[in-house]
Amino acid sequence: MSAYVAVTAAYWAFMLTDGALRMLVLLHFHTLGFSPVALAYLFVLYEIAGMVTNLTAGWIAARFGLTSTLYAGLGLQVVALLALTQLDPAWTIGASVAFVMCVQGASGVAKDLAKMSSKSAVKLLAPTQDGGLFRWVAVLTGSKNAIKGFGFLLGAALLATVGFTGSILAMAAVLTVILVAVAVFMPQGLPRGRKGAKFTEVFSKSANVNWLSAARVFLFGARDVWFVVGIPIYFYAVLSDGTTEGNRTAFFLIGGFMAVWIILYGAVQAAAPRILGAARRPESDLVQAARRWAVALFFVPVALALALFFAGGPQSWMTATLVVGLLVFGVIFAVNSSLHSYLILAFTQSERVTMDVGFYYMANAGGRLLGTVLSGLTYQIGGLSLVMATAAFMVALAALTSTRLRA
Repeated sequence: MSAYVAVTAAYWAFMLTDGALRMLVLLHFHTLGFSPVALAYLFVLYEIAGMVTNLTAGWIAARFGLTSTLYAGLGLQVVALLALTQLDPAWTIGASVAFVMCVQGASGVAKDLAKMSSKSAVKLLAPTQDGGLFRWVAVLTGSKNAIKGFGFLLGAALLATVGFTGSILAMAAVLTVILVAVAVFMPQGLPRGRKGAKFTEVFSKSANVNWLSAARVFLFGARDVWFVVGIPIYFYAVLSDGTTEGNRTAFFLIGGFMAVWIILYGAVQAAAPRILGAARRPESDLVQAARRWAVALFFVPVALALALFFAGGPQSWMTATLVVGLLVFGVIFAVNSSLHSYLILAFTQSERVTMDVGFYYMANAGGRLLGTVLSGLTYQIGGLSLVMATAAFMVALAALTSTRLRA
């Protein structure tokens, strides 16, 4: 249990800075005049790096142990934060985009090293009787997202108060302290690796793992297509009056909404085993539930896309509708995500856990990459209505793919 607590604490600290950094970068560069597509580019290498990292991190952890990948993730995030302070305002937009993309790429590697380590540890450390695995997965995943939500709010608040560079330095200092503390006090309990692990083992032969990974691509693409660029920029256009004080108010409100959404998402994820009555249901029922909840999610972006299309532009009632609709999306999405996080651990075997989890989260990063690119592109082409229509299409693909899962 002490090993589980240590891993969770390290993951919490990381995700707090990850959420804050995303909001800092998005809002800071939007105020510098970056277009929606340019803003999306800032996060592209972050997601590409995540895909590559997850594919290789499972093998690295199997070969060298889970603590090595956890420490590497925390340390690399500190390096990425310090590198970002070297950004020069005198650089051209092209040079700034290229530099931030590279730094965000390093941060993406760091995030997925820490994430794969933490999620794999649950399979090895959590009790399995009476639905214990689902409960512990839900606690880790839900609490992580709640912490990341606070990170969004923290990032917006820091940008409005101490500025971009001061915020980055403060986060780097805190994360360094956490890394040292975890390294010193980490108890025994995590596997140290096996020398015979082969890289080719990362590709799963399980149909369930592969189909679940495909469903994950479309599920997270459907979220990030509106989450990364579309909604923050739409709300900024509605809330900001162009003055310094107006910009600060918009930062707080946007950061506050994103924080509330992620915190709600995390809370529902943590409660998903109780919502689904998972302790009393066999795995076959939970596989079927993954299909039904994906279908339920589809109707939310469809309704929002239609409302935006007929609204014809920013309206006060439309903003309120978006807030309510996206919170509903978050609740249903959280149950879907929590089911996926449980099923990947249920489908894999202990000796393959880092490999299958790494492959699955490579698919997760692929979905985020797809959503990130489409977020800026669809917003620039057709506004928020096209963004939400694209989200609906990807949810439909996630639901269709989920029908291939077998208990």
